[in-house]
Amino acid sequence: MARVRIINANFTRLFYGSAISFVGDYVFDTTLILWISTRLLPGKDYAPAAVSGVLVAVAAAIIVVGPVAGVFVDRWDKRRTMMVSDLVRALLVVGLAVIATLPEATIPAGATLALIYATVFVSTAVAQFFQPARFTILGDIVSGDAERARASGLLQSLGYTAAVIGPPLAAPLLFQTGPYWALYINAASFLVSFALVRAIKVPAAAAAPAEAAPRPGFFSEFRSGLAFAGGKAPVRALMIAVTTVTLGAGALNALMIFFVTDNLHSKPGLYGTIGMGEGIGAIAGTLVAGWICARLGDVRVFCYGLAVSGIGILAFARLDNLVQAIVLLAVLGIPLGALNVALTPILLRAVPRELLGRIAGILTPVQYTASMVAALGAGWLASTALRDVHITVGPVTFGRIDTIFTGAGLIVLVGAVYAGVALRNAGPTEPVGEPQPPVPAMVD
Repeated sequence: MARVRIINANFTRLFYGSAISFVGDYVFDTTLILWISTRLLPGKDYAPAAVSGVLVAVAAAIIVVGPVAGVFVDRWDKRRTMMVSDLVRALLVVGLAVIATLPEATIPAGATLALIYATVFVSTAVAQFFQPARFTILGDIVSGDAERARASGLLQSLGYTAAVIGPPLAAPLLFQTGPYWALYINAASFLVSFALVRAIKVPAAAAAPAEAAPRPGFFSEFRSGLAFAGGKAPVRALMIAVTTVTLGAGALNALMIFFVTDNLHSKPGLYGTIGMGEGIGAIAGTLVAGWICARLGDVRVFCYGLAVSGIGILAFARLDNLVQAIVLLAVLGIPLGALNVALTPILLRAVPRELLGRIAGILTPVQYTASMVAALGAGWLASTALRDVHITVGPVTFGRIDTIFTGAGLIVLVGAVYAGVALRNAGPTEPVGEPQPPVPAMVD
């Protein structure tokens, strides 16, 4: 039976490896939350704080290690970096699975919790090497802006789909067999990813060894990455625009449960349906983004996506019905998914290959920091300054949550206007529809 290729044989390997790994990651994340809350600390008042500790470990690893990892990724062989990262993460998760197989009370709950935090921190830190390397490899094995947008859309759709598939798999595994089977599954997913990455053939030019000339020191390379991110107009514009939309989205994520109960007048148990609507739209957006980028251009898709998202958030803030909210979020998920996809070809075009690791290593921590700042700021405003706000302007009434959501929508709109002006000259250098350059020679 003929094998199904997606774009090309190398991307097909990357696609299937990422698919399996993404599902394994969501199974892992859900398992840890359930393990801590239902097995390690059942009924404990501090269990929610303990679960939050997992998120803190993830954030710390991304913010601290991400920018540093980018420097080394730019120095190292990208495929080998991905392979080693997969093996290290597989060993880490296997170690935690062995702990999980021990009889309860063999290791004190506090010690097990510390091991979970350490595993999460180190595994997330290692992922900061894997992800910029994969981003660079994507540019090596896929040619042309339209095809790169399509490839990015396919990979991102995997993440959204895994978010739907992974958690429902994790819960039955944990409650029927304990946490260790889910952990072993995640470890196996890394091994499958390792095998598929190993089978990728990279272009000969990309695989060529670096010149013998001595490299600058670590801090010099780190500073050059920061200088490029701040000095190169398209990259700086993307950083600011992405930070802006993340600030808006972070506020929504932090307060959505209160919007569901206070503004949409729904039960807390229906909170999950909101994410479902957005996820369905985002999957659709990532899948059609390549087609849209090929016709409108990735810069227009990025800027229009920001503008539509900002307008949509303003409309969302005025809703008072759960069904309407789910439908609107599903629609908004399409431009959100598309603009995330359009980001990849723009960056690959604007950033030299030798700097891709550093730029990707800066962008992710910046997004994560913006999301945390937005969540903390929105929570503070809703709990203090805007706690009792109730303003009526004609037929429209503003409360604490919808006021913050309105501000978030305006922030995203400002980011869209800025991006439209700052990126007006960052479009493709070749018109869409020209023949693609020949595929470069590949090496094992």
